Amino acid sequence: MKQSWKTALAEKATDEIYKREPALLVRFGEEGKAKCLEDNHHHMKQLETALLLNNQQFFVDYALWLNGILTKHGMSTRHLIDNFVIIQQLLMESGEQENEKGWSYLQEAILALQQ
Repeated sequence: MKQSWKTALAEKATDEIYKREPALLVRFGEEGKAKCLEDNHHHMKQLETALLLNNQQFFVDYALWLNGILTKHGMSTRHLIDNFVIIQQLLMESGEQENEKGWSYLQEAILALQQ
């Protein structure tokens, strides 16, 4: 994944999250939105690493670890799942074949978070 594309994807995902749930801005403010963008950059970096390693479990483990941290800070698992679904949608909109694998890694993480 190109750096500029990952950055754009993180920004689009963050914008979509706040578009779908404007109450997050009220609850967490601009600082929370900046943290969400930072988190999306981390998601992209971890996903890219998992893809380079050809290791789906790497991303699943990241998602489970992150969920533990986020839930301790008042976020719900649903927020992380919704974030991953948004990233999946953005990946598929790009129409690039390689994104199908990223989509499947995100799907496995979502399934693990739902258990």
